[in-house]
Amino acid sequence: MPGKPLSNTCVDCRNADYVLTIRGRSLCRECYIQFVGYKVFKRMEKYRLRRDLPINGPCSVLLPLSYGLSSSVLLHMVHAQVQRLLSKPHAPPGFELQVLIVEPSSISSSSPPHNEAFQLLQQRYPHASFTKLPLHSVYEYVPGLGDILSEYAGPGFADDVSLPPKDRLDTFRGSITSATSIADVDSVLLNRLIVAFAKSLRCFGVVWGDSDDRLAAKTLASVSKGRGSSLTWQVSDGTSPFGVEFTFPLRDLFTSELQNYANFFPDLTDVIIPDTPLSDNILTKNLSIDQLMMRYVSSQGAKYPGVMSNVTRTANKLQASRITTDGSRCALCETLICNPKGTSSHFQLATDSNQFCYACERSRPGLS
Repeated sequence: MPGKPLSNTCVDCRNADYVLTIRGRSLCRECYIQFVGYKVFKRMEKYRLRRDLPINGPCSVLLPLSYGLSSSVLLHMVHAQVQRLLSKPHAPPGFELQVLIVEPSSISSSSPPHNEAFQLLQQRYPHASFTKLPLHSVYEYVPGLGDILSEYAGPGFADDVSLPPKDRLDTFRGSITSATSIADVDSVLLNRLIVAFAKSLRCFGVVWGDSDDRLAAKTLASVSKGRGSSLTWQVSDGTSPFGVEFTFPLRDLFTSELQNYANFFPDLTDVIIPDTPLSDNILTKNLSIDQLMMRYVSSQGAKYPGVMSNVTRTANKLQASRITTDGSRCALCETLICNPKGTSSHFQLATDSNQFCYACERSRPGLS
């Protein structure tokens, strides 16, 4: 008796052959796009329907774009949502999409400028407004940053204000010797620039292009670096300490799923700078904690995706610390300093200043 023939039909629409299997579901191209896109759509509902936001007047959200896979896919999805919204005659007021590109080559010398992609983005996503800034423009958007960095670097550092901002920042970064500390300070400065730019445009929120595994790596790295108290806004949707909403629309999607989505759109893959895999020959001591955690999550996530999801979901359930604070904020990262008057910390005893939080103290040139 012949066996029952296997079906190649999409389990959702039943009208086309499936092309990919996602989480045990065999889907065709259109159903796969719809399945992935809906996870982003439902997390952007707050802005589309303006829940707890002004009903009238402009409402902007900022999307930081690194030319990487995740943020590029997020731009594609959110722009499609804006486009559909504008095509409806009686649609809700919705939101305006602002995109900020912090030039990758200004963060890492190994990253290409990718100037041609900026022109392509403006042509292909006409319903978004694009701005490109170098990292050293943080001096312009964050008043008094030069004094903060001078204090942070210690007495052995001299900030020459006559130099161009790029040279000033390069000199400061050169005073930090640890790979982890450099990466940590870079991420703080990048975050300060993005938030300050969002505030300059009066954006109500920032939508980050972090996938599930990226959030898992960020969770593990933040705890390792002493930034565990910041997880309530670094990996979770909600109000940040900076007065703007943080949203992570890709938090339910894995990097591999985003890559499959991007492969359906050749115009999208043209602007993506693929992540350079870390060589196995690089000594562990030369890697930052962020790189180590990303390597770990990338390797183990492929084997145990559910475990990585549990890391992110658990972090998302955390509540803000109830440790006493007098309202003081860290001069560098601008988060609240818990128990700044205490004297139990080695770093507080080793320094005369209480203006930096525990995590930022750990990355200071004299202690890194």
